Amino acid sequence: MDLRFTTEELAFRDEIRAFFRSEIPAAIRRKVSEGRHLTKDELVTSHRILNARGWAVPHWPKQWGGQDWTPVQRYIFAEEMQRAAVPSPLQFNVYMVGPVIAHFGNDEQKRRFLPATANIDIWWCQGFSEPGAGSDLASLKTRAERQGDHYLVNGQKAWTTLGQYADWMFLLARTDKEAKKQQGISFLLVDMKTPGITLRPTITIDGAHEVNEVFFDDVKIPLENLVGEENKGWDYAKFLLSNERTSIARVGVSKQRIARAKALARQVPCGDATLWDDPDFRKRVARLEVQIKALEITQMRVVAAARVSDQPDPNSSILKIKGSELQQATSELLKDVAGPFALTSFDALESNVAPDGPDWAAFTAPCYFNTRKVSIYGGSNEIQRNIIAKAFLGL
Repeated sequence: MDLRFTTEELAFRDEIRAFFRSEIPAAIRRKVSEGRHLTKDELVTSHRILNARGWAVPHWPKQWGGQDWTPVQRYIFAEEMQRAAVPSPLQFNVYMVGPVIAHFGNDEQKRRFLPATANIDIWWCQGFSEPGAGSDLASLKTRAERQGDHYLVNGQKAWTTLGQYADWMFLLARTDKEAKKQQGISFLLVDMKTPGITLRPTITIDGAHEVNEVFFDDVKIPLENLVGEENKGWDYAKFLLSNERTSIARVGVSKQRIARAKALARQVPCGDATLWDDPDFRKRVARLEVQIKALEITQMRVVAAARVSDQPDPNSSILKIKGSELQQATSELLKDVAGPFALTSFDALESNVAPDGPDWAAFTAPCYFNTRKVSIYGGSNEIQRNIIAKAFLGL
């Protein structure tokens, strides 16, 4: 298996790199690099720059804004985006609901939602997890009862990321209470302004308002907002999650953090030298770099296999596990480089002001705390180990 890039692929990589450097505002990329939360306007600005170039939704069908890129080109694009600290196009739009509508929606839904979704004229949020139904998503209890020309929805969703910005939500709800739990679930689209929807902030351990609880009390969703067939929502959710997991390793993010940690360590005093001169620190960096390289090669093998097959690859579970572990390890490395200056008040961070030490240091601890979640979302690492055991060991 040849894992080397072709001449054409290298030229494509250079084009991507040049575009990111020249077109995405440096202030936005700096905030991403430092682990700061972006504002809604900053996220929209970056997303629309990519969409204007035709690069916000490259994996979608071409008629809806996609590119005829190979799996290798898609890999290169994601890798270079992460290494350049460019904000990813809104995950919920690009990798989740968009592909579901493109593959399973009817023609009217495609015309109505896909162009607006690609350009983030509609900001989507996800309504999957519930109290008691996270990794065991099929245990969800939110009900959607068909009544005339609409569904009447009652229930609760948890961990709804950036729901405070959302115009619409895609959600899973139980439409057949008698069916087995993986069956009887439907995939619905709902305008967040619909009466009966209540959103309550959840403040996370890094002090940020990133996620929310959402409550549905007799919310009317028109029947026309059902995607695909009734009671087939579990199949569409699996399709959606497979798209999420293949990009969740985020090798480029770990590379970018390692490079940043090495540069900053050369500025941090340590005795009569710098932190970079400490052999124990350099050994720690070297161990992480070796693991990142091994993960990168594994991911490239998955990408190479995708050249000849478009079937889901259970190796994506391996990428998810190791990728999330390395994201956590590299965020911890940056926190340790900052040392005592990583400690600051969350109130100060809300105003993007670091009260002590260098500007970059105060944001390393919140980034570290926030990265604890990556081993949970997209299917917890424990669930991924079960998938691997079944797929490779026959257990």
